[in-house]
Amino acid sequence: MRIVDVGGAWQVARAGETATLPARVPGCVHLDLLAAGQIEDPYYRDDEDRLQWIGRADWVYSRVVTVDDALLAHDRVLLRCDGLDTLATLTLNGAEIGRADNMFRVWEFDVKPYLTPGDNLLVIRFAAAEPFCADQQARRALPGWSGPKEPGGRAWLRKEPCNFGWDWGPVLVTCGIWRAIALVAFDTARLADVHLTQDHAQAPERVIVRAAIAAETVRDAALTATVAIALDGAPAAEATVPLADGRADAALAVDDPRLWWPNNLGAQPLYTVTVTLRDAAGAVLDAATKRIGLRTLRLDRHPDQWGESFQFVVNGVPFFAKGANWIPADTFAPRLTPADYARLLDDAAAANMNMLRVWGGGIYEDDLFYALCDERGLCVWQDFMFACSTYPAFDDAFMANVRAEAADNVRRLRHHPCLALWCGNNELEQGLVGPEWTAHQMSWEDYGKLFDALLPSVVAALDPERDYWPCSPHTPHGDRAQFNDPTQGDAHLWSVWHGRQPFEWYRTCAHRFNSEFGFQSFPEPKTVYGYTEPRDRNVTTWVMEHHQRSGIGNTVIMQYMLDWFRLPTSFEDTLWLSQILQGMAMKYAVEHWRRAMPRGMGTLYWQLNDCWPAASWASIDYHGRWKALHHMARAFNAPLLVSGVEDIEKGTVEVHVTNDRRAARAARVIWTLTDAWGVPLADGDFAVTAPALMSTLAATLDLSGYLEALGPRNALLWLELDAEDEPRSTNLVLFARPKHLELADPGITAAVAEDGDAFAVTLTAARAALWCWLELTDADARFSDNFVHLRPGVPVTVRLAPATPLSRADVERQLRVRSLVETYAVGAPVSTR
Repeated sequence: MRIVDVGGAWQVARAGETATLPARVPGCVHLDLLAAGQIEDPYYRDDEDRLQWIGRADWVYSRVVTVDDALLAHDRVLLRCDGLDTLATLTLNGAEIGRADNMFRVWEFDVKPYLTPGDNLLVIRFAAAEPFCADQQARRALPGWSGPKEPGGRAWLRKEPCNFGWDWGPVLVTCGIWRAIALVAFDTARLADVHLTQDHAQAPERVIVRAAIAAETVRDAALTATVAIALDGAPAAEATVPLADGRADAALAVDDPRLWWPNNLGAQPLYTVTVTLRDAAGAVLDAATKRIGLRTLRLDRHPDQWGESFQFVVNGVPFFAKGANWIPADTFAPRLTPADYARLLDDAAAANMNMLRVWGGGIYEDDLFYALCDERGLCVWQDFMFACSTYPAFDDAFMANVRAEAADNVRRLRHHPCLALWCGNNELEQGLVGPEWTAHQMSWEDYGKLFDALLPSVVAALDPERDYWPCSPHTPHGDRAQFNDPTQGDAHLWSVWHGRQPFEWYRTCAHRFNSEFGFQSFPEPKTVYGYTEPRDRNVTTWVMEHHQRSGIGNTVIMQYMLDWFRLPTSFEDTLWLSQILQGMAMKYAVEHWRRAMPRGMGTLYWQLNDCWPAASWASIDYHGRWKALHHMARAFNAPLLVSGVEDIEKGTVEVHVTNDRRAARAARVIWTLTDAWGVPLADGDFAVTAPALMSTLAATLDLSGYLEALGPRNALLWLELDAEDEPRSTNLVLFARPKHLELADPGITAAVAEDGDAFAVTLTAARAALWCWLELTDADARFSDNFVHLRPGVPVTVRLAPATPLSRADVERQLRVRSLVETYAVGAPVSTR
């Protein structure tokens, strides 16, 4: 087999125009126009609005492909397109070779009859998606949810839905060759499919790996396939089998298998499986390599005392899923680099996450994404790409297109150990389905054709080791329209935010698995400065509202902020305080649901990441800067967690210890009650044994006498949990909303010391400092912790790693340390030494 990459340098022109611009493949038209200096940055201020013409125009990509006689001598020569976005017509030397109409499929075209030795002109014309959708929508409207800026009819086209805008993303409708493109030439046969399954009946002594191999043959020949399994380069098993009618099955025993586990539950050993196709003379015709993890991973639903469970079970062990929802990490996905993916997934693992939901309004992610999740123990809940709209399941051509799309992606992804679940769609059962088609809903009959029949049949045929779930959220028994049943299924809980309920509302929820819930914040000042001018820097300006795609967004942030905090005194303080507010909301939710295990067994907050710089629900902004939420997530997702539940009327605090490890942990809880200045009033400690994979009410502290004397506005309860070989878990219990606390100027001191290629910043405070955070005024930096609480006499050391080399003097000059008090009162400057 010979593969000739035909990506790289292309030309692009607007249809009907002769002038061309350089283009890069993989890529998209916006990136090419940006690189050529033809457009401004779509993310700056409101420049997006002036670039809508791009998505309404047709674009023509072209390049010369040079081939030699040796390539043309192969039995077959194909043009393989891993991603065409979206309505494409392909010509080679003036002859049409094919058309494509699905961004998510792999397209192959037989080009041998059209190629000649030497130079060949390959042209791909992309018809504009937006007019196509508008025309289809005019013929028959498909109901759906969309914002005021978003064009209608996107559900008619198998294209990234959020490309047309969402309530956190811009309207920038792309086109182009967005994934790899190559000539594939082969003789006799090639591998058409390799399906790897596992039999753990003999585990832990042995795991049987089965390989179902299919070959595409172009001539009769005796073929064999060799399957070799290795771990870290050391052979683990090997077998050679003959093919009959283009198919073969091999079973290989892996002795003393090393099992794959999610993050914080164990290691992630990855075995390499290589399948080599040979002819009778032993010549290699084709080969495929896949990395697998030996494990079982299923969705467990069984009747229990609360209804029906919804929990993931790995290697026979139920585990609590902790994580977030993943959206495309850039509006222009081809711009993402391996480093971008690695950074974001490292950040997810660093926040003690073990699951990400690849949300159904984006894309089936790049192969690298899943490989990195394999390495980091990040399980993937994988939606099919359907979200927040009805779909034309009555249309046979549409359904055939979807079937091919589903098959392509199930085959591509099923070998990954991280893959935990296939889910049909996002939120259609949350109000977009009813007894019959109306102006607002599709019929259950047509819905069932797609999500209850077609997609599960593809999963059952091609990936029977994975479970299928039709919708998120979904109620599996009784009335499906009751989509957030707390006794069964998964739930999307938006009463906080959309419903304006207080954060304490989360503590009333007893749902089985919370696959969406969230709260917005603004990005930090550095990020906001990147898309604004000084005159834009007020949360009510046109540009700030332009970068807020939730219609209620900035208003809701400010309403909740006034519920919880004193009014900040500057624009920058408003940005930072919104992040503390967001983190508090998610902390209320996640800690409560972790305490409720095993009734509830999962929390995936909305959302991990951003696709552009804007106000959103993300815990990591577009530039990779951690918001306060992400720092707090590392704490509230800790495998061993101490948390408190206050009862202000009784004057008590329940102290809970949650253990997500596979073994019990002996630990010690240390508690200290102080006044709002941090002066100690009472303290204590006690031993606790935290059972594996459980949450335990360790003690109930009666603090009523102190609270009666102090008043709830003048009391803070500090909790610590110490266990051998575990990071210390700390927590703070408040008895009043922060805006009512009688805090004083904390008198923070920061001591900076060199620590290898980073710096150790030791923080001390004369009085209690809540949500103390560090930043550098000019440079970016990564912090081992941030938004920490400081108690007098208890120093906290934060490791600061600058993004670019800095001296200690540079760090001391740029370091800024602030806490809650400084957002509304002018305090003494922080002393650095």
